[in-house]
Amino acid sequence: MHVATLRAKYAALVPVLTERSRRVWAATEARAIGYGGIAAVARATGIAESTIQRGLRDLDAREPLPLARSRRPGGGRKRATETDRTLLRDLDALVEPTAPGDPESPLRWTSKSARTLAVALEGLGHHVSHTVVADLLHALGYSLQSNVKTREGRQHPDRDAQFRYIAQAVRRWQRRGQPTISVDTKKKELVGDFKNGGRTWRPVKTPHRVRVHDFVIPATATRGGKAIPYGVYDLQRDEGWVSVGIDHDTASFAVHTIRRWWRVMGRPAYGRARSLLITADAGGSNGARLRLWKWELQRLANRTGLAITVCHFPPGTSKWNKIEHRLFSYIAMNWRGTPLVNLATVISLIGATRSRSGLRIRSELDRGRYPGGVTVTDGQLATVRLERHHFHGDWNYTVHPSTTRRHRVLIS
Repeated sequence: MHVATLRAKYAALVPVLTERSRRVWAATEARAIGYGGIAAVARATGIAESTIQRGLRDLDAREPLPLARSRRPGGGRKRATETDRTLLRDLDALVEPTAPGDPESPLRWTSKSARTLAVALEGLGHHVSHTVVADLLHALGYSLQSNVKTREGRQHPDRDAQFRYIAQAVRRWQRRGQPTISVDTKKKELVGDFKNGGRTWRPVKTPHRVRVHDFVIPATATRGGKAIPYGVYDLQRDEGWVSVGIDHDTASFAVHTIRRWWRVMGRPAYGRARSLLITADAGGSNGARLRLWKWELQRLANRTGLAITVCHFPPGTSKWNKIEHRLFSYIAMNWRGTPLVNLATVISLIGATRSRSGLRIRSELDRGRYPGGVTVTDGQLATVRLERHHFHGDWNYTVHPSTTRRHRVLIS
């Protein structure tokens, strides 16, 4: 009879009992039962008899514990560092970034997770769980951290001077009412039901179902298995143009995109323009050393009658190109978490991108073929009316139209 009653009482009270109140309640019930009470309470509740006996001692104590404490000072399991004096020292030696250690040790070439470190400590004679290792690491001032991209590699000695040169050029062109643009290729995107990074609001438990592996779908490869967005950003008007190619990211594709921007957006806004300033990375399809880039710019200059000046950012500084954080970043935010199931979706998501500053983007699919490996001969390159600037002519130059009188656009 006692067992069933006690079991019902304990089931009702256990959600609100603390360690201390649980043993005191069990001791009270055992004392009320009398002889055999400790065994009966232990059988009904599963509480150890030693715990009930400790509760009886709490009831008989002349100086009861303060309300905030569950045990007397010194009670409970000892800290691992108190029973194992060398544990902290050995753990710190394992994770210390500058510790040379044994180059033959596998631990130097593995991920130092809490479980891996616990195994390594076991080999050193320490008996400790991975949870204790994690607590000790926090106590030593360690935390889980990812890599941070801050190193740009070896910097060119004229890096800062080139930044100033570009800034002066942009200001001068804008004062004259001439167009200034930033160009670059955005990361190539797989087209299909593939995972797209980020999250978006959807009804509960209805995520987009996408493929497990990110491989080009053979059935769509010939129709654009990958999307190649090349962008043009107008530095004055906060407007952008993005051509989405499906072939190769070449200089011909890049200049064709600039030509489409000029025809659709540039010329209506800058009807009296005589020159165009382009800021671009030093590599990629608009690289400073590419012959095809300069050859295609000559063809563009001849078509438009514009003197085209190009200023390249120094190698390794592409993140400072304005198009990266004024256009491409907003596109990435707009389509986060949305699978790019087809080219129409890519075009629509790019064209719908907006920002609080008033950014507007037009996007167009470019189905043209731009084969790679096109060679520009010395004879063809000699026909390019290229004028190198006095400061770093390899980064700063102007391509003049072949059919019009050359206008002086150099910056002193």
